[in-house]
Amino acid sequence: MSRALHVSPATARRFMQRALLLDQPATTVGDAIAHHGFIQIDPINVCGRMHDLILRNRVANYREGDLMRHVHGAEDAPLLAEQRVAFEHHQPATGNLVVFEPEAWPHLLSAMRARTRISSAWSGRLTKAERELVPRIMAAITERGPLASDAFAGVGQSRQIWGQATLAKATMQKLFFHGELLIARRKGSRRFYDLPERVLPAAILKLSKPKPSETARWEAHLKLRQRRLALLKRAELAAVEDLVQPVQITDGPLLHCLREDVPLFEGASSDKPPRLIAPLDPLIYDRRVTQAVWDFDYTWEVYTPPAKRVRGYYALPVLSNGELVGHVDPKADRNNRKLVIVSRKLRRGHAATDAVRGLAQFLGLK
Repeated sequence: MSRALHVSPATARRFMQRALLLDQPATTVGDAIAHHGFIQIDPINVCGRMHDLILRNRVANYREGDLMRHVHGAEDAPLLAEQRVAFEHHQPATGNLVVFEPEAWPHLLSAMRARTRISSAWSGRLTKAERELVPRIMAAITERGPLASDAFAGVGQSRQIWGQATLAKATMQKLFFHGELLIARRKGSRRFYDLPERVLPAAILKLSKPKPSETARWEAHLKLRQRRLALLKRAELAAVEDLVQPVQITDGPLLHCLREDVPLFEGASSDKPPRLIAPLDPLIYDRRVTQAVWDFDYTWEVYTPPAKRVRGYYALPVLSNGELVGHVDPKADRNNRKLVIVSRKLRRGHAATDAVRGLAQFLGLK
C-alpha cells in the first residue's frame, strides 16, 4: 500500500468535481455509466426522477428520460436483447435499484440465489400462493412477451413492506429479484417483465459465475468508480489494495481513490455556474465523506417525518464556486407547468436563481 496523499478539503473538492464528471461532462449516457459503473434509480418524482437529476449534471445535452431510453429503447421501438447495452437490477450490497452495464450480470448471480432462501415479503423466497402463480406468469410471458402485473387480474393480494400489493405484482417482483424475470421496458412507473434471454445478450447470460473473491473485488471497485473518493471497509480495501491510493484530508477520515484518478488532484476546477445536486448524487452519497470534504451535513429527508425535517422533503444541495452553499427545495406543479420553490436557504453572497431556472427548463416548466 502506498503512503497516504495528504490534501486539503479544497483540493479534495476540486478532485471530486473532476472525477465525478461535473467539470467535464460525458458525451453520452453510455459513457457516464461506463465511468461510474452504475446509475441509481428512484421512482419518486417531485422535481424530476433521481437518475435524471444525477445525469443532467454529467452528460452533455441530457434530456429527461434519456437513461430509460438508453436502457430500453423508445416506447414504440423497444430494444432487442442483442441491442442491449444496459439493464436494471439491484446492487448486491445495498439492494438499491440501479442501471448496470451488461457485464455486471454474473456478479449479481450469487445475491439472486441467496434471496430465494431468505424470508422477505419484498425480495425473499416465494410463498405458497406465489409459487402456485409462477407457472401461469411464466407461460403468459413466454407466449405473449413483456407483461406488467396488471395483466393478471383477480389473483389476490399480498402483504408488502409498504402495504398491500397484488399477488401478481409481489410474485413478479420476487422473480425479478431472483433473476428469473427482468425489466424489459417501462411505461411511466409500470414495469413490463420478460424472460432474461429476451432482455440480455446471449453472450452475457453464458458468462460463468465468478468466484466469491472476484465478485468482492468487483463490488469494491464499483464503489470507487461510483464515488471516486470513498471510505472503504477493511474487506473492501483488501480486495482492491493494488488499485487504490489512500487520501488523508486534514483532521478527516482516511479515504481512498483509484490510482488512475490521482492526477485529477492537480490543477484548478472549471468555472461553472451554480448547480442543483440530486439527493443521491455520488458527490454527496456518503454523509461522512460529505461532511469531511465539503463541511456540509446533508441527509435526504424524503422518509423523515415532517416535524423532524431540517431542509425539506426533496431539498437539493446547491454547488457554487466549488462549495456546497445551501439548498433549494423544489416541487414540480405539472398541471400548471410551474416549478414551485417550497423553501431555500443559501449562504450569504450566493444565489441559485440561474440553477432553478435551469432545472425548470430541463423539466419543461416555468
